[in-house]
Amino acid sequence: MLTSRRDLLAMGGAALLLSGPTRLFAEEAAAALRPMTGDVVPISQGEHLARIARAQRLMGEAGISALLIEPGASMIYFTGVHWHLSERLTAAILPQRGEPCIVTPHFEEPSVRESLKVPADVRVWNEDEDPLVTVAGFLRDRRLTGPVAIEERVRFFAVDGLRRAMPHVEVRNGAGIVRGCRMLKSAHELALMQKATDITIAAYRYTFPRIEAGMNPARIGAIMNGATEALGGSPEFALILLGEASAYPHGSGQPQAVREGEVVLMDCGCTVEGYQSDISRTFVFGRPNDAQRRVWDQVHEGQQIAIRAAQVGRPAGSVDDAVRAQYERWGYGPGYRLPGLSHRTGHGIGLDGHEPVNLVHGETTLLRPGMCFSDEPGLYLPGKFGIRLEDCFHMTESGPRFFSTPPPSLENPFG
Repeated sequence: MLTSRRDLLAMGGAALLLSGPTRLFAEEAAAALRPMTGDVVPISQGEHLARIARAQRLMGEAGISALLIEPGASMIYFTGVHWHLSERLTAAILPQRGEPCIVTPHFEEPSVRESLKVPADVRVWNEDEDPLVTVAGFLRDRRLTGPVAIEERVRFFAVDGLRRAMPHVEVRNGAGIVRGCRMLKSAHELALMQKATDITIAAYRYTFPRIEAGMNPARIGAIMNGATEALGGSPEFALILLGEASAYPHGSGQPQAVREGEVVLMDCGCTVEGYQSDISRTFVFGRPNDAQRRVWDQVHEGQQIAIRAAQVGRPAGSVDDAVRAQYERWGYGPGYRLPGLSHRTGHGIGLDGHEPVNLVHGETTLLRPGMCFSDEPGLYLPGKFGIRLEDCFHMTESGPRFFSTPPPSLENPFG
């Protein structure tokens, strides 16, 4: 996946909302398909507590007294709290020792507690109060006067407010702590990602034979998302790029329709218990020409180059370098120039569709067991077409392992 679902809503290649005609497709899929999620086990309180304990160990090693987090995947990861960003601060503070604290508006407390999975000190603030004073009060009460780490997605107003409330506090980057926990997936997390992947593949196989000439991206996306929902996944995105639009990784707002002999590029995913899948497939509606077949075969080989290069102990950026070197030998690029591979070879994935770190030139983070990535070395020929094949994998002690198997051929894109 190359963009967020919020971005997709503004683009001509997306179908996300199950309403109107889309609901009809969902009902048709529900009649033909059965949920695949009967064996899914949610993340337990014990797992959340173990995550907090690991973060506290990392904080201790780094000399950090507390970690500040805003709503999003990291808050879910550590506390279970599903909340939204707004101008009213809700935050989690993980102390280096003891129970975490949730700071939230007074009138939101009951709602925030509904998804809270761990014992926590919940502190509230009223509309005429400064929430960062409440955060500072918790830190002082716990005698957490050392450096405070900030999760990398926390907004500036929260950091600035904390500095004003505690002028002598040292603020540090908390990315190392959060990444040190979230980048390395547990067996349970990998199982949830595998389930999401299996659902997406099944939804693709349902959708593929229902694509007809003249269909637009929204209609294809509606079928895909309807199938995903019927299979038990939560549709996350369905980016459909047709014809020339496939040459632009984020698509085009120009009208598109399925046409004989033209490329259909589908980039779709879902979540299961919050954990994401991300799979792209490209095929030709009708008979492919020689150029389409050649580029498809090159991208297929690019995926294999990436997976061979992804070995424990190697820098993440070396995977991108290996793919790009071969693409340049084939006459693409150089580097990120077009025609060629204009984006990174892959991104991290888990609770977020895009997580650190990336398979991109210059990334020095060493690959470790438990890390998860997309493998999507697309090739894009502006004014003509693009090919993207994407399968995610996770690192094991013995090397990478795909969640989904790359397609065997252009004529058989879903195996």
